[in-house]
Amino acid sequence: MEKIDPSKLSSASLALLLTNAGRRRVTEEQVRQIAEAGNLLSSSETINLIQYAAFLAAESGEKHE
Repeated sequence: MEKIDPSKLSSASLALLLTNAGRRRVTEEQVRQIAEAGNLLSSSETINLIQYAAFLAAESGEKHE
């Protein structure tokens, strides 16, 4: 089994992780769009899962205010 570093996930890996954890399919393109909107892509084109989740939570909170 491959180790996962939550601070350095590719868009494809994060999409698969989110799809497997949820009840709907998440595509690599969707992950990348959100990462780009939140300026979450590192110079190595990886995404930090904690920063990604924090960005989504902040975005969700803004919509409910």
